[in-house]
Amino acid sequence: MREYLLTLLVAAAATYLSTGLIRRFAVAVGAMAEVRDRDVHSVPIPRLGGVAMLIGVVASMLVASQLPFLDAELFTNSRDPWALVVGGVLICLLGAADDRWGLDALTKFAGQVLAAGVMVVLGIQMTYLPIPGTTVSLDSTSGILLSVLIVVATINAVNFVDGLDGLLAGIALFAALAFFSYTYLLAVEQGFDRALSPALFSVVLAGICLGFLPHNFFPARIFMGDSGSMLIGLILAASTVSFAGQIDFGAVDTYNVSPALLPLLLPFAAIAAPFLDMLLAIYRRTRSGRSPFAPDKLHLHHRLLEIGHSHRRAVLIMYFWSALIAFGVVGLSLLGVALWALLAVVALVVVGLVLLRGPLRPVPTGDLEASET
Repeated sequence: MREYLLTLLVAAAATYLSTGLIRRFAVAVGAMAEVRDRDVHSVPIPRLGGVAMLIGVVASMLVASQLPFLDAELFTNSRDPWALVVGGVLICLLGAADDRWGLDALTKFAGQVLAAGVMVVLGIQMTYLPIPGTTVSLDSTSGILLSVLIVVATINAVNFVDGLDGLLAGIALFAALAFFSYTYLLAVEQGFDRALSPALFSVVLAGICLGFLPHNFFPARIFMGDSGSMLIGLILAASTVSFAGQIDFGAVDTYNVSPALLPLLLPFAAIAAPFLDMLLAIYRRTRSGRSPFAPDKLHLHHRLLEIGHSHRRAVLIMYFWSALIAFGVVGLSLLGVALWALLAVVALVVVGLVLLRGPLRPVPTGDLEASET
């Protein structure tokens, strides 16, 4: 645990300290988020925050590779950490180009497939497909195709939720911590070596989000941009693939559920909020005859603002939903079905009451300024 904690602190510190420099660089090169009709920020804000997050990823991986336990148990026997770094560099460069010049949807999609393909070929790919009752072995071609599909889908799903100051960084932080808590138990307590990679990826993701959040929480001084949102999506996807796709879960000891069920639920529960928002957006846009990639101002977080919640309150509500789902699924394994069901019902009732009653006081005009698109 100490080595994982040190890795998290290095990722957070490197990201936090480099974000100020990246902000000045973004201003100098003109990588600014201009104000558009669908935006809720009122002044241009620098982007490229993902570059600082990438610095945190690289710094933490370099430190982790020198730590005795992680070096002996993971870096010596696996290429997964460096596969993630290579994929992260490629996706961050793609996002940085979009942050500065703007790329069309087809070019971005091709770049996402390239970054995902390189990472998958280097080692982070599905070798098993866990389904309730059994685990199916995948051949090389099927494993690569399925892995690339998962990575690209996750990148775009995560990108959809990046709409308010601090929203995505906070959601990803909770997702990473929940993911780490379960994979750490598998890796350390039950001795599943293949769980070491997702545990490391999750703690690195938590670190870079923790380091970036002070700069990005309302009112944001810098946006992570596509360079950051796509990097977060790639790391989440890498955690999912290396977790659910490279472990035979027939021997995993979980409580009150089928051993194959939790591995299927946890990766998607950790990113349930962005996936739900993406599916709703696709349905909404295609139903109205528009492209599913056409931007609008009807995401979940925008709806919270419309019904009267302040910027900070809307973000905190989204944090609560994400933490409830992610940690709830972990609790399903650790605490048992009955307690989890009770906690879920109570929590959902509380959230429902909060949403129905609206804000406690009128929303200040300033709370609608300087939010991320």
